[in-house]
Amino acid sequence: MDKPGADFQMTLASIEDKLKAIPLVIQRPIGSGRLFEGVVDLVTMNKITWLSNDNYGVDFLKKPLDKEKDENMWQDAKNHRIQLIDKLAELDSEMESQILSGVTYSDVKACDILKALHRVTLTLKGLPILCGSSFKNKGVQLLMDAIIDYLPSPAYVTHRFMKYYEDEFCALVFKILHDQHRGALTFLRIYSGYLKATDSLYNVNKEVTEKVGRLIQVFADEHKDIQQAGQGDIVAISGLKQTSTGDTLVLSAKIANKAHKKYLKKCLQENDYEADNADNEEGSPKLLKPVLAGIDVPEPVFFCSIEAQSLAQVKQFDHALACLQREDPSLKVKVDSDTGQTVLAGMGELHLEIIQDRMKKEYKVDSLLGPLQIAYRETITQEGQHDVTLEQTIGDVRSLVTMAMSVHPVTKSGTPKGVLVIKTPSNREAMEKIRKQHLTAINNGLSMALSQGPLLNFSVIDLEVQLHHFETKYRWSLPLISAAASQCVNQAIQKACPVLLQPMMYLEINTDENYQHIILGDLSQRKSQILDVHTRNDGTSTIQALTPLSEMMGYSTALRTISSGTATFAMEVTAYEKMTSMEQRNAIDRATGLF
Repeated sequence: MDKPGADFQMTLASIEDKLKAIPLVIQRPIGSGRLFEGVVDLVTMNKITWLSNDNYGVDFLKKPLDKEKDENMWQDAKNHRIQLIDKLAELDSEMESQILSGVTYSDVKACDILKALHRVTLTLKGLPILCGSSFKNKGVQLLMDAIIDYLPSPAYVTHRFMKYYEDEFCALVFKILHDQHRGALTFLRIYSGYLKATDSLYNVNKEVTEKVGRLIQVFADEHKDIQQAGQGDIVAISGLKQTSTGDTLVLSAKIANKAHKKYLKKCLQENDYEADNADNEEGSPKLLKPVLAGIDVPEPVFFCSIEAQSLAQVKQFDHALACLQREDPSLKVKVDSDTGQTVLAGMGELHLEIIQDRMKKEYKVDSLLGPLQIAYRETITQEGQHDVTLEQTIGDVRSLVTMAMSVHPVTKSGTPKGVLVIKTPSNREAMEKIRKQHLTAINNGLSMALSQGPLLNFSVIDLEVQLHHFETKYRWSLPLISAAASQCVNQAIQKACPVLLQPMMYLEINTDENYQHIILGDLSQRKSQILDVHTRNDGTSTIQALTPLSEMMGYSTALRTISSGTATFAMEVTAYEKMTSMEQRNAIDRATGLF
């Protein structure tokens, strides 16, 4: 309100027109521009003015409006308070009942207005409007009070897995920040129990124990060491080296195992787990863990090569990538085994450019990005089978592995969890001799084979892998079994006519109705499938479509251009679909540098 030309009424009209929302004015400004000195609280009918010192808005004076001394201000506030109660009566049934029962506007209590505002805000029927000045911090205290009074409380949210930890300490890691002086700082929210600065923490996801270095309370750029934190606190911890964003932390493995048993017992009662989970080496469903819901990170859809500009920066380059990958779960870094290049995979063009920029600004590392490529998937179109025999002799020790495996297309089944053992009358005796460690080694080989398909080395999905024969002679080794399984699956996939799958993006565009036809025309040129077009009464449209990711390169700029900057869009990977033979040939040519 302290800006030159600040207009409170024009701002309210803009909120109604552009946001299509109902503003509920709970404060009126006292002055504007340089003359702005405070606000009138319509809920309590108090006058709040800030003192004209340079104490960053800390000192202010609050007093009730005086009908005699503040006659004009009091009358204006009274009229706007009546308007506020009228709007609340239209939006809230309890306030409506109170007014219809004969309660006069002047007799409506402040606490009743506050409760009505809270209910209306929770149901998104209206928006409380406050005013102030961020430059002089005028109104900041009232804004913070309003957050508590009107916005939903964290206590309203019930977390599914908290009952398994009861009153024990449990926290979720939601952010990791690498500080130049303090090292890696792990930010966590405590959902139950207490944490002391001298405690050790058990990571439920990684199954490791780490010692707390320092327990820190963070106020913007101010860090304060504390000795204890409890439920509801957000704190930072130094000294955790293996913890990543989205991990759940407790005080000990004993607490985690106790919660695991309670959770498993409930799942067994409800039959809420898959049979495959029971076939691990420990004999219990290891995949089922009562952990807090972390960040749901989709698989990266773009990737490119990245390298340091000079050999002198390689060490710092590797350190920067390791730190950034730990901070950002959506960022994937790997080294290509064939070319030796470092490959960076992320959620989009802007994402990878930001990573490059952060490496330069935060870690002083100059890097070079290769051409951006799309992360396709591969699948098979028919059945394929292959037999393999591997023999290895090291010194006097001889090993021999023979196996037969087949692959079968299964629509939208994703990545196979493991090999399916096929028993027939002719092979039953041999297949029943397979040990658990044999199956583990075969599944490791299967994972290696499926991680790199025969066309462009992308992951292979939507298939089932069957084991028909397995035999070992002499002394067997697990690496040899894994190598045989990997080779067998690779050859079977090549015999099954592999094809490329392209990521299809679910696209939702919000635009003014005037640009609807232009945007639809542009989408048709991008081979989009229009799912729905919804026009609202306020003159805006929502377009939902499925579009190949290859057609969405640079779409943000294109959409801004054709809509004069008024349209917005969001997209996410929804499925992978087969490409036509021409599209596949072009994709292979682009990826291999022939196009």
